[in-house]
This record gives sequence, C-alpha cells and structure tokens, in this order.
Amino acid sequence: MDSGESRSWFNFRVGGILLKAITNVAVRIVNRWMPDAFLFAIILTIITFIGCVVLTGVSPLRVLTYWGSDTGFWGLLAFTMQMCLVVVLGSALAHAPVVNRLLVKCASLAHTPKQGIVVTVIVSGICMWINWGFGLIAGVLLAKEVAKRIPNIDYRVLIASGYSVICMWHAGLSGSIPLTITQPGILASMGYTDDVNYAVSTAETIFFPVNLAMVAVVIIACAVVMVVSHPDAEHTVAVDPALLKDDEVRTYEKKVPADAIEQSKILWAITWIAGFAYIIYYFVNMVVTGADVLSGLTLNIVNMIFMFLGILAHGSLRRYIDAIGDAATSAAGIILQFPFYAGIMGIMVGTNDEGVCLASIIATTFVSIATPITFPMFTFLAGGLINIFVPSGGGQWAVQGPISMPAAAMIGCPAARAAMGIAWGDCWTNLIQPFWALPALAIAGLSARDIMGYLVMLTIVVGVIVCIGFVIWAMV
Repeated sequence: MDSGESRSWFNFRVGGILLKAITNVAVRIVNRWMPDAFLFAIILTIITFIGCVVLTGVSPLRVLTYWGSDTGFWGLLAFTMQMCLVVVLGSALAHAPVVNRLLVKCASLAHTPKQGIVVTVIVSGICMWINWGFGLIAGVLLAKEVAKRIPNIDYRVLIASGYSVICMWHAGLSGSIPLTITQPGILASMGYTDDVNYAVSTAETIFFPVNLAMVAVVIIACAVVMVVSHPDAEHTVAVDPALLKDDEVRTYEKKVPADAIEQSKILWAITWIAGFAYIIYYFVNMVVTGADVLSGLTLNIVNMIFMFLGILAHGSLRRYIDAIGDAATSAAGIILQFPFYAGIMGIMVGTNDEGVCLASIIATTFVSIATPITFPMFTFLAGGLINIFVPSGGGQWAVQGPISMPAAAMIGCPAARAAMGIAWGDCWTNLIQPFWALPALAIAGLSARDIMGYLVMLTIVVGVIVCIGFVIWAMV
C-alpha cells in the first residue's frame, strides 16, 4: 500500500471513528431526553402555537380555532385511515407464508451484522424509490427477517436502517410533487407562469440524471452511516425474541355451515379475482386514456393491491380475517397522533389579516437570500424545517409551492429544480420526525426513542449531500 492509499485509509478510519462518536452522543441524548412520540407531537403543537401568535400577530383564540377546526385537528381523517391500512394490510400480507419465504430469501443474502444492514438499506431503498408506502413496510419486515438470521445484530440500528431511506422517497416514482407538476395548469395556478398549458415532464425531475445520482448517493450514505453506527458487541442490543416469534399455525374446523362458508374457496376466489380485475382495469384505463401511469400509483391503489395480494396469499377469507385482526393493534399510535399533526398543520397555514401564515414566513425567509444557483438549495432547507411541522407531501406543496414557485420564476430558476427542492426538503427531515416512523415502529415493536438517535448524524450527512447535489444540478 503506497503513502496515498495509506493516507486515504487513515482518513476513512478517522472519519468512521468520529461519526460513531457523534452518533453515540446523539443516541445518549435522545434516549435521555426524547419523550414518547405522542408527547413529541404535543410539544410541537405548543411550539407552533406560540410561534404563530408571536410571528403572525394572530390572537391565541384565533390560533386555537385553526388548531381545532375541521381543516385542522380533523383535517387528516382520510389520510389517517390510509396510514392505518398501510400498517395493517402490509403486516397481514407479510405474515402470509409465500411472502415470508420471499423475505427469507432476501435476508439470506446477509451473514454478518454489516451485511444485514447493507442488504436492508439497499432493498428498502429500491422499494422506497418505487413507492414510499410499499418501501416503508417492506423495509421493516425485511429487517425483522434479517434479525432472525443474525442474532448478534443490533435491532435498533437494523430497524433504523430499514427506515433511513425515507429521506429520498419524494425523489422517486411516488413523489407527489414531481408527479403533480406534470399536469398542465398546475404551475400557472401557482403563479410560476401565465401559460396554462405549461407542465414539467418527469424526465426533468424524477428521471433527471442529477436527481438519480442524488438518490443513489443518499442510499449509499444511508448504508455507510448505519454500518459505522452499529455498536460493538458489548453495547449491542439484540432483538427481543418475542418480537420475532413465528405465527402459530391456526387450524380450522367445519363444525357448522357458517364455518364452511367462511372457508369457502369459491368465495375466496371470487373476492381476489374481483379485486385484481379492478386493479388491472384501473391501470389499463390509464394507459388507454394517455394518463401518467406513475401518478396513478396512489396510496389508495397501493393499499388495494396489498389487500387483495394478502387475500390471495393467505388462501382463505377466514385466515385473512384473523391476520387483519392480529395486525390491527399496531395502528394504535397512528390513530392517536395523526389528529394532533393535522392540528399543527392547521396552525402552520392559518393566516393573519394580511394573508401571512407561519409556514410562509419560514419559506419567504429562505427564499429572500437565494440566487438562481442556490435557490433550490435554500428551498430544500426551508422545506426540511417546514416538514418537521407539516410532515405531508401534499401539505408541504400546498404551503410552500405558492411561495417558492413564483419566487423561482422571478429569480430565473427552472421550475423542475425549484419543485424538487421542495420535494427533497419534504422527505429529508423525516429522519428525525417520528410521524412517518410510526407505521414502521408499530410493526417493529420499538419506540421512536430507540431509533432516532442513530438517524441524527445521517440527517446531517444527507443534508450536505443534497445541498451539493442541487448546486451541481444548477451548474449542469
């Protein structure tokens, strides 16, 4: 090994030691100070409430109405149900024998803790890029299977690894912002252009080479940081065997006619055939009408696919009913916390008499110091901050889009880069915001405190990568 290689290896080792040291400090702080995810939502609510009163001048009573109204506290009821179904349907599908065998096959690629983390990150990253709902569930289920095969792996780091790639979902095929701006008239309504026919192709956003490179580098960074963050054998926390116990094989008897009906293969076949007939029709119709098939991969259709795949995989309606019942308890955290996040969103977008809201103040502050080259980077940073309080892609676009897009036009920044700045910001701080971790944590049997410390350093690393990526994008 020559001197140059020796120096590079030394720098890598020093960097790894420093990263692990910072991660260890973050883990200790989070374990000591981070409350339950529900209390985190309460604290965020208080901070947002005070910030709205102080910065917008709105009276406390008016802010209270923003918080508790139908568009505030109850504004995410449909989305809450969708997320409950993501957890329940995903879990039920995963517990089908055929799916379990597929997870075992993927997990068999890993034989050591480092390999387990790398396999989990890469497979989860690919699934997350295809669809965030699918990736969120697939990552944690694969992680649990890896934990079965490698008992000396730290379960907290492993689950954090499966979740870590949430920081790039909005740059993938299910990214709501890049798919939204493919529709003519959207950017005109945002004030970016007067041309009502103007739209941005996914070739300029999702499939743009720099965006794809950023996704790849971020996935690699997730794998490296998580591998380095894995504690030594003395401090490794192995998984509780109770969390990985195999399902008891239920036996079903046919004592009365009702039992025979519940286990009827005819009714089972009619159900899953009807479901898949509609799903096929749905996508074929999109192709025939010239619609964007990728934009059609909504959370509703993903949940529908999960449901009927689960019915098919379990082999009978009775078995599937029981699997759903077993999985339903894991949605408790979502049911409790999502209304409070909806209330936070209501406060963030509640305006004063001049039409100014707390979210617009944050976005405008970052925009005001930007140049055509740095605009997407500052939009990304503003998006990351707003995302902590408004952890929803659609909500983020509704809040930040009307501010950032007209400013992008004035400053001469292309719509594609500006919109992707918002998109990347929306998913970046998911790493330290328990909102999106709730479904994964429910399935894993962990709390936010168990994994968030390992994601603090990764948040910084990903932030630096994306900022550099947007500067390069501007130069290209």
